[in-house]
Amino acid sequence: MVIIKQHNMAGKIAGNKDGFKMKNEPLFMGTALQEEEPSYNIWEKAGFRFGDKGTHTSRTIMLEELSLLFQECPGGSTREDYLKAIVEDNCLGKRTVATRKLSAQRLTELYGLNPATQLFRFFRNYWDSDQAGRPLLSLLTAMSRDPLLRITSPVIINMQPGEELTRQKFTNVLQENIGKRLNESTLDKVVRNASSSWTQSGHLKGRMRKIRQKVSPTPMVTAYALLLGYLLGIRGPGLFKTLWSKVLDTPEEELQKLALEAKRLGLVDMSLSGNVVEISFSRMLSEEGRFMYGKN
Repeated sequence: MVIIKQHNMAGKIAGNKDGFKMKNEPLFMGTALQEEEPSYNIWEKAGFRFGDKGTHTSRTIMLEELSLLFQECPGGSTREDYLKAIVEDNCLGKRTVATRKLSAQRLTELYGLNPATQLFRFFRNYWDSDQAGRPLLSLLTAMSRDPLLRITSPVIINMQPGEELTRQKFTNVLQENIGKRLNESTLDKVVRNASSSWTQSGHLKGRMRKIRQKVSPTPMVTAYALLLGYLLGIRGPGLFKTLWSKVLDTPEEELQKLALEAKRLGLVDMSLSGNVVEISFSRMLSEEGRFMYGKN
């Protein structure tokens, strides 16, 4: 059996929330969640992570490694299967056992790698069904679990296609949210890794000069973005205004069309009448999920 330590980046969720709550949590963007009492316990149980730490101090979203892992392990794999494939079978082609274990730990931090976790279970199902959407599906999941990557999202959202990303933009937004917790060297690593992650997702292009470009979500990616908002307790038209929807670079009206296509694929229950939008994932959520997040 492969044993991988999982560090709790969120701190003690049941304890004093002020100890880990970011100054301007992007997750609350476009929602009224911050005005209410945030349901951190429920959200973390579903697979979200919070705090001022994250995998991007050392890694990117690791899209290539994730692809190799999922090629090795079919959709019904267990957590133990994923870890065995990385550490014992060396499906990622790492030179030492130590680097294999570290890769397993980082991928677990970013994605969960555990079908018992609701977020990973949905992510893996979408991944297997939507090859074109995999970069965006991976980004959305990593953003849900890595606060440092999430902090950089407003910078990307506010950029125009053709605009060049400057290092200082990421540096400023990170410092505003986490203060001086990261030294200059670590901060520089986060900036580089985040830039690479947004390139892997398709939001940026170029090696030396990072230029913003528009991404094009598939219906499945759109459904997944709506689901993430739904798991946070957001309902109705508010689901098209969340952080997850904003990173899709698509106007709300077009997102609604993509959501209707997702409905035809059986991914979401949706009705649209004038300004009234009703969205439900009741067919996808377990009885436990419906109890936790409501029936509609």
